[in-house]
Amino acid sequence: MPPSPTRQDLRYQADETPAWGVSFGLAFQYVLLNIAGIVITVAIVVRAGGGSESYLTWAAFATLIVCGISTLLQAKSLGRIGAGYILLMGTSGVFIAVSVAALQLGGPALLATLIVVSSLFQFLISWRLSLLRRFITPTVAGTVIMLIAVTVMPIGFDLLFVAPEGAAPAAAPLTALTTIVITVVVILRARGALRLWGSVIGAVGGCLVAAGFGTYNMGIVGEALWIGLPTAGWPGFDLSLSAGFWAMLPAFIFVTLVGAIETIGDGMAIQRVSWRERRATDFRAVQGAVAADGVGNLLSGLLATVPNTTYSNSVSIVDITGIAARRVGMCIGLIFIALAFFPKATAVLLAIPDPVVGAYIIVLIAILFVLGVEMVTQDGIDYRKATIIGVSFWIGSGFQSGAIPSEYFGWAGSLLENGMTSGGLTAILLSVFMELTGPRRRRIESGLNVEALPKIQDFLGRFASRAGVTEEMANRLDLAAEETLLVLVDQASDDDEALGERRLRVTARAEAGGAELEFLAVTGEGNIEDRLALLGGRAAEVPVERDVSLRLLRHIATSVHHQKYHDTDIVTVRVDPVGAKG
Repeated sequence: MPPSPTRQDLRYQADETPAWGVSFGLAFQYVLLNIAGIVITVAIVVRAGGGSESYLTWAAFATLIVCGISTLLQAKSLGRIGAGYILLMGTSGVFIAVSVAALQLGGPALLATLIVVSSLFQFLISWRLSLLRRFITPTVAGTVIMLIAVTVMPIGFDLLFVAPEGAAPAAAPLTALTTIVITVVVILRARGALRLWGSVIGAVGGCLVAAGFGTYNMGIVGEALWIGLPTAGWPGFDLSLSAGFWAMLPAFIFVTLVGAIETIGDGMAIQRVSWRERRATDFRAVQGAVAADGVGNLLSGLLATVPNTTYSNSVSIVDITGIAARRVGMCIGLIFIALAFFPKATAVLLAIPDPVVGAYIIVLIAILFVLGVEMVTQDGIDYRKATIIGVSFWIGSGFQSGAIPSEYFGWAGSLLENGMTSGGLTAILLSVFMELTGPRRRRIESGLNVEALPKIQDFLGRFASRAGVTEEMANRLDLAAEETLLVLVDQASDDDEALGERRLRVTARAEAGGAELEFLAVTGEGNIEDRLALLGGRAAEVPVERDVSLRLLRHIATSVHHQKYHDTDIVTVRVDPVGAKG
């Protein structure tokens, strides 16, 4: 296992604190990119669903409040709620179809009730995320992130050529081209602090060109109030639990699952770009991201507005700017909350021409797509993964482009026409199929202590006999199990409280000429993958006593993956015959 790569261009990693001026400046870039999409999505839903203007005013105000609070929670986690990373929260596009249907069926009150109930399902996903580990894998999450680009890019391309009636034909394309060129040049060639402002500099350049053509709409800014608070519009709840409620609830729950998958992918991806030293994914942070997403959806329901989700361009912006400090996420949340009470400030951002916004989207989502590719390839690609990724991606692309007509799928058509939904569901179903049709898993349970070793070795002996593996392979399995158990016991001994009550479950499965062992336990702090990577980077040092098991495990196993959840540790060890180990 090679040493972890480093990111020397990361100016501030997640736990560092840039100056407040830099933090608010970068936070403004996030807001600048996303504010229009957040509010416009709400307007699309309300107007398509037949809502009133007073309700639209309320929904837009409530959305900014919810996005601000939930973004703050993501950055500055509260207990088990929040990822502890920059994950901007905004209006969820996957909820557009079902939200419009709910408004048409029962109005804003029905929509509010459905969102509140379905948000509770997201808390359940966060709480029991470890149970979904075989189906919501890096392959699935990475594919969903790639499909985000497929669903969002058309919006960016459409915006490139939008101009007011009567504008010069060259106004929109020149505005967009200026924005893209300046942004890309600054990102690629600028050094130091200047690179942090690449997106803002590109936007300013685009806005100046738009002003020259007369397409920057100052009328919106002039008409907006400086300070405002909606006095009406909150519709309350529909507690009748009518037939319409029960008919719509399954669709809302499924879309909530899709949103959770997106958040899981974002929660994994943001960790890859937020530290100088590459770390194994901390699934406690992923659980926190999903929980904060659930809080955002619950607040959206209570305030009767469209649900929110993590915005994946958060990952792109961190990757471009090299600033991953949590303080920036806190500033984003504060700006959103402030904008809710200052319509004039919001209007300044909403007045930015569509070609500028489209150019922003294209640059950032293009980078996000590559991060999705990196995620699905992080552990290599075999023909199984290639099939899941390829089939899922192109099915999602087919639905998104309309090449696969959604009307053939009845009531589900409105959901499947979103490429992220159809492609993500395909990836999950294929992963479930692989799990159900694969070799049978055998398991044993014991206490988490050294005395369990003979029982585990006896279990592995019987497993090896049934699987028909060679004696050499059986010995390697025994050694791998012994060293993994010692490492887990060593971690657990860092916290001796109730050690004797902790349980261990060992699962064995024959796979492609080798074997996979899974150890599920409750242990102490630290990640085995990170410790193995550290050992790889200091192989010439004299090993300390507690690293001996890790060094042996590193030599025996083909791969070791450690997923750390709240209250649960899952270590997956792959062992191949000597000739197959690569």
